[in-house]
Amino acid sequence: MSNSVYEVRKLSSKNIVSPKGYSAAGIHCGIKHKKKDLAILMSEVPASVAGVFTTNAVQAAPLKVTKEVVYNVGKMQALIVNSGNANACTGKQGVLDAYEMQKLAADKFGIEPSLVGVASTGVIGEIMKMEPIRTGVQKLELGSTLEHGIDFAQAILTTDTVMKNTTYSTIIDGQEVVISGTAKGSGMIEPNMATMLGFITTDANIDSAELQKALSEITDCTFNSITVDGDTSTNDCVIVMANGLAGNNPLTPSHPDWSNFYSTLQTVAEDLAKAIARDGEGATKLIEVEVDGAISDEEARKIAKTVVGSPLVKTAVFGNDANWGRIIAAVGYSGAKIDPDKISIKIGPALMVENGEPVPFSEDELITILKANEVKIFVSLGQGEGHGFAWGCDLTYDYVQINASYRS
Repeated sequence: MSNSVYEVRKLSSKNIVSPKGYSAAGIHCGIKHKKKDLAILMSEVPASVAGVFTTNAVQAAPLKVTKEVVYNVGKMQALIVNSGNANACTGKQGVLDAYEMQKLAADKFGIEPSLVGVASTGVIGEIMKMEPIRTGVQKLELGSTLEHGIDFAQAILTTDTVMKNTTYSTIIDGQEVVISGTAKGSGMIEPNMATMLGFITTDANIDSAELQKALSEITDCTFNSITVDGDTSTNDCVIVMANGLAGNNPLTPSHPDWSNFYSTLQTVAEDLAKAIARDGEGATKLIEVEVDGAISDEEARKIAKTVVGSPLVKTAVFGNDANWGRIIAAVGYSGAKIDPDKISIKIGPALMVENGEPVPFSEDELITILKANEVKIFVSLGQGEGHGFAWGCDLTYDYVQINASYRS
């Protein structure tokens, strides 16, 4: 990165269509009973594109289509998304249906099918109802208003309780560059990737290869650092489109404003990742785990994610129980290199363990800390310079109820 001063500004009341040249729509077409379930995102011009995808060996049919666009074509102009049906584990018919969705969108909006990505989310193992999609695509009417962006964000949700939108701007070559994101994700969250869809738009001028490198790096410390329940889904992806309409010079790591772009993209990704963790199915609290003193950043993130993913830690946070033994146990089984005699642990500002020894603490103070909407756990290892974060949520009775009746 360059030494350019990082300038970033969060833009309120902005969403996925806020960068120059983007439009969207979202409607109810009939896959779900009542809620919006079909959406389209469009760029005025073919955009550079980057993507990261689930590591699950079982991958849904839409990912096959979208990977071809991202990796083979290297440009994307539109993305069609449905919720309510994952089109996963649906065999040859599922692949045919995903390609049909691609062509339906291309024909409707007069672009090449090879420039259309496809994403689906919902129930696994059910053949897609194509007639509602065929009819619904014809009803999609693009727009660039706040309402159009909200319609898109609503149409991609499944068990989510809230929309997840964020927008920031920065300055590159004296031009304002805007980066916006929207995501869905609530359960089956254990990226590398998780049951989440993330879509990011920007009007920055950057080629697909450089965009892919940036997204892949950023994903490791954002989307791949959240967990809700340890399950990795079949449909998950994050797609970034960059249409160049801001008019800046092409971005590369040698560009003097590269750090502005990179840091803004990372901030958008982190916002979305934390929003997904906060909205875990049945969750009442966001848990953030910060680890320092590891032998590497990768080891620090590994430990942080193990702690935030521990069912015992998650239930302790839900019950306002300052059981630091569960935290240190998770550190121990993370597989990272540690020295138990150098570990220190804090919950919020309260020191619980110092250099492997318990420290007296106030139960009343810890109950107050743990009752907050956000709970921060800090682990210091005293072994190196590695530093990392992970985010998750508490594990509640409602999580079981939601997932016991997901198909009903």
